Amino acid sequence: MDLERYIRDIHDFPKEGIVFKDITPLLASPEGFRAAIDTIAIAYENVGVTKVMGAEARGFIFGGALAYRLGAGFVPARKPGKLPWDTTSHTYDLEYGTDSLEVHTDAFGPSDVVLIVDDVLATGGTAAAKAALVGKMGATVAGFAFLIELDFLGGREKLGEPKIVSLIHVD
Repeated sequence: MDLERYIRDIHDFPKEGIVFKDITPLLASPEGFRAAIDTIAIAYENVGVTKVMGAEARGFIFGGALAYRLGAGFVPARKPGKLPWDTTSHTYDLEYGTDSLEVHTDAFGPSDVVLIVDDVLATGGTAAAKAALVGKMGATVAGFAFLIELDFLGGREKLGEPKIVSLIHVD
């Protein structure tokens, strides 16, 4: 299925010179959303995924659906101070500053095989931070899955050896 037809380009959002990839038409389409989830799930259905990790907010949408489809648990990665229990965090560099993600300290164990999911792979910083959290807790990264990959930003290079599935590539 041509998933690109469900992606809307919004020029000069959130600031001038940026072309924002709006995924809400895909989310609103039962056929498009199902095709995206099923395609990613098929790519990872035989690797023993026990947990799917997604960061707020769009990573929750894809992550929850994929966890259900794969028969795995879902782990939310959140901004600091948003989770109600003991957490572990990872701080990573942004173009102008730093950011952090947190998960509960019991989110992963050594026997977990984790699929890291998000809507867009851009520079790779957020995805690499999620992988660092998984590794810090002794679990294994099965791979990464993205709806859209912005190839011109080179984020894939920050993610190392695990399998990477991106459904739409933007040059």
